[in-house]
Amino acid sequence: MISFGIRNERLLREALTHRSYINENKLKDFKDNEELEFLGDAVLGLVISDYLYQKYPEYSCGELSKLKGIVVSEPILVKRAKSLKVGEYLLLGKGEERAGGRSRSSILSDALEAIIGALYLDCGLETARRFILREFSEEIDSLVKEKYLQDYKGRLQEIIQGRFKRKPSYKVVGQKGPQHRKVFTIEARMGKRVIGKGRGKSKKEAEQRAAQQALLKYGNEQR
Repeated sequence: MISFGIRNERLLREALTHRSYINENKLKDFKDNEELEFLGDAVLGLVISDYLYQKYPEYSCGELSKLKGIVVSEPILVKRAKSLKVGEYLLLGKGEERAGGRSRSSILSDALEAIIGALYLDCGLETARRFILREFSEEIDSLVKEKYLQDYKGRLQEIIQGRFKRKPSYKVVGQKGPQHRKVFTIEARMGKRVIGKGRGKSKKEAEQRAAQQALLKYGNEQR
């Protein structure tokens, strides 16, 4: 059985034990993973919050909370649990097994949090942190680049249209690097006025960065 870095066999077994297994086999000396899941949820939240706070200092508290909520949501947890093949190692009751418990989202997400809780108890916070960031940091960066940053262009357009009845525009003012590693510089404009500038590995990313800067500048000018 894979250990997920957990050395204590009792904790590992507990992290992978669903309550249906305990109930069906009437085991009095074993525990299911619900308590470890509770602990792992707290450890996961702490590590992700710290990572976001350190890496994205330009984001507001509300933005950080929104992003954290996405990262620790059930769909993301299930995705990571499936990547680790957690379902293959679960101890389930026969009824739960027949009902498709090994692929059930709630069971997989709870089990992953239980594994994190067990890893924290067995090896400490730093080991748990390394495990979490190894599994989630790429997911976070992808969310920021592909989804979360889209809010900046939308918000900027909403403000400009609401107050000035016009749309902001974006213009490429620079690009450098070889074809497969270009870095684009784009200006966000309101009419002829430059209100933000951003750089990115794609035009889309550079536009979002420009919109983000424009929002910061625009907010300061209105105070």
